[in-house]
Amino acid sequence: MPRAPRIIPISDLRQNASGVVKSVSSSREPVFITQRGRAAAVMVSMEVYKSVQNEMDILRLLAKGEKELAAGLGHDLDEVLKEADRYLEAAKL
Repeated sequence: MPRAPRIIPISDLRQNASGVVKSVSSSREPVFITQRGRAAAVMVSMEVYKSVQNEMDILRLLAKGEKELAAGLGHDLDEVLKEADRYLEAAKL
């Protein structure tokens, strides 16, 4: 069963920013910030943010590859694999 998202008003964030940041960092769960009763922002740990960005980069590369294939362009498999290895190695940093 999925956990209910953690939602806090911006006033709680102002009063306990350090505690909220610690909670986000340790739990890896996002915190949804509301302002005047409406969703205003989402806070995630740096680790989660970097992971999401890496996933988005990979999806962009896949979409680019699909467009190139549809246009009849191709690439040498060995070069593609080498580039993927370089990308994955850089993502570990």
